[in-house]
Amino acid sequence: MEKLPAQMTVIGISKPGGPEVLVPETRPVPAPGPNEILIRVAAAGVNRPDALQRSGSYPPPPGASDLPGLEVAGEVVALGKAVSRYKRGDEVMSLVAGGGYAQYCVAHETIAMAIPPGLSMLEAGATPETLMTVWHNVFERGGLKANETLLIHGGSSGIGTMAIQLAKAFDAKVIVTVGSQDKADACLTLGADHAINYKTHDFVAEVKALTGGAGANLILDMVGGDYIEKNYDVAAIEGRVVQIAFLGGAKASVNFAKLMVKRLHHTGSTLRPRSVADKAAMVSAIEAKVLPLMREGRIKPLIDSSFPLEKAADAHRRMETGAHIGKIVLTV
Repeated sequence: MEKLPAQMTVIGISKPGGPEVLVPETRPVPAPGPNEILIRVAAAGVNRPDALQRSGSYPPPPGASDLPGLEVAGEVVALGKAVSRYKRGDEVMSLVAGGGYAQYCVAHETIAMAIPPGLSMLEAGATPETLMTVWHNVFERGGLKANETLLIHGGSSGIGTMAIQLAKAFDAKVIVTVGSQDKADACLTLGADHAINYKTHDFVAEVKALTGGAGANLILDMVGGDYIEKNYDVAAIEGRVVQIAFLGGAKASVNFAKLMVKRLHHTGSTLRPRSVADKAAMVSAIEAKVLPLMREGRIKPLIDSSFPLEKAADAHRRMETGAHIGKIVLTV
C-alpha cells in the first residue's frame, strides 16, 4: 500500500479580502471518516462561492473544512472503514463542502462519481458543482420539459455553459443573456438557440419576440437585483424562476402582483449546506440521467483556463474580471 505523506500544500485564506489573501500553507493530510474517501487532487474547480468565502461573506457550514474549493477530481488513495462504493486507485470527481484547494481532500463516498471515459481530469475537476447545481435547479426544482423555453442569465458562465448543453440534450429551447459578442458566439456554438447581449438589447422585449409573445417557461437567474422584476415580465404564464445567486444584489423593489397574475413560481436553492442524503440523491439521478450523455461525449464542461494550485489568487482575479467563458480550474 502506498505510504501517504503526513503534510500537504493547501491554499488558505489569510484574512477576509481580495485574491491576494489566498496563500499557500502546509497542513496535515486529512484522514477519511467511516464513509469517506481520500482523494489525491489532480484538479479543483474555481467557483463564485469560493470568492464569497474569501471575502468573508460565505462561511463554510459546520464541520466543513475552512479551505475554499467545492469540487475536485483525482485518484482515491485511502478509504474509510465503511466505504464500499470505491477502491484505491479509482478515479473520481466529487462535490465537497470545502477543502478542494489542496493536494488531498476527503469526500463522502455517496457524493463522489466515477469519472466518465473521455472526460479529462481537468474537465472532471470542473464538473461536480456545476453539474449538480444545474441538474437540481433546472430539472428537479425548475421541472424543465422538452420543447419548453429556458432563459439562462449568465449564459457563458460555468453554470450557464453546462445548462445550455443539458437543456438541449433534453430537447428544450435555450435563450441566453450575455455581455459580449464573444460570449454570445460561445453559447451559440454550445447549442443555444439565441443569445441576447443585455448591454445593447432589452432582453425582455427580445425574449418575447423570440417566443411569439409567450415568454420563457423557466428562467435560471444568478443576477437578482433589478432582474427579479424583469424575470416576472419575461416569464410565461405558469412560468418558473429559479434563483441560484444574487450577483446584482439580494434586495429589489418588485411588483409582486405579476406573480399572481401569471401564476408564477419563484424558488431557489444553495448546494453547499445541503445534507449528504440530499446530495447523494442528486448524484444518483445524475448517474442515471446525465453520466451516460457524458460517456457519449455529448456533454462536457467548457474550460476557460487553468492555473497551478499555488496561483489560486490569479485564478480568482481571472474570475472577477468577468471575462471568462466557461470554467476556471486549479491543477495540482
